Amino acid sequence: MAGTVWSQVQKDRVMDISVTVILTLMMLTMLYPFYYVLILSFSKGTDALVSGVYLWPKNFTWENYYHLLRDPKWYQAFLVTVARTVSGAFLGVTFTCLVAYGLSHRDLLFGKVYFIIVIFAMYFTGGLIPYYVVLRAVGLLNSFAVYIVPTMLSTFFLLVAISFFREIPNELKEAAHIDGANEWTIFYRVVLPVSTPLIATISLFTGVGQWNAWLDSAYFVQSEQLRTLAFRMIEVINKSNAPSDAIGAANSVSTGVTSYSLQVTAMVISIAPILCVYPFLQKYFIQGIMLGSVKG
Repeated sequence: MAGTVWSQVQKDRVMDISVTVILTLMMLTMLYPFYYVLILSFSKGTDALVSGVYLWPKNFTWENYYHLLRDPKWYQAFLVTVARTVSGAFLGVTFTCLVAYGLSHRDLLFGKVYFIIVIFAMYFTGGLIPYYVVLRAVGLLNSFAVYIVPTMLSTFFLLVAISFFREIPNELKEAAHIDGANEWTIFYRVVLPVSTPLIATISLFTGVGQWNAWLDSAYFVQSEQLRTLAFRMIEVINKSNAPSDAIGAANSVSTGVTSYSLQVTAMVISIAPILCVYPFLQKYFIQGIMLGSVKG
């Protein structure tokens, strides 16, 4: 009997070690590409081309960041991206929650019709050309508003928010009604304070989407002053790896900066802010997804 128990303990220990090793290898496999891009951004580009960089920079340098950020276009792109991320996330959360709160009332007149419209709009779109025509008709082309107005309402998060609001006990709203509160007061003082997970989830997804967006900057904006950080990064990535002339080649050799090193540096600059913000919202993000998935 003792031998059987000891054998089972050994099997459990082997299983735990195996699972730990497999998960560790999976974690390293997923994290190494990010780490590799990071160390390349702090390495001379010529080192990566000649001898390769794998675990740490052979010649640590800030030259890639200096070479990239001294271009004033990057400062402007960074400011535009921060502005569209903050304002886009705020307005997106505000309008999505307002519409969702109205549609969450089960006794809403023509409520099913509204749901059909929302679901239809989520699955079917008019395409790029009709979308462009609509933006031109309302005067949003080549303006900062083209980044914000079309994203102020997300049909997917609208459905998530409706489900979330329906899970809030009606007793809270009824008690506020008895105290004389109107719908605006109930929404602001009762519903929103208990909706932190939902707000954090929508803010995170909307903010990340705004930060990474570049197609709208490429298709609907012509002004260089309105280009976003993601668009500038795409510009750098799409550049030829070979220097365009002899002077560029000489500068590449003397400074150690190459087109590839600038590409990875642009990637680090683009993803670093999101990686810094996400840990603070992770708890609310998980709660929001779990609670929003419950259908009332």
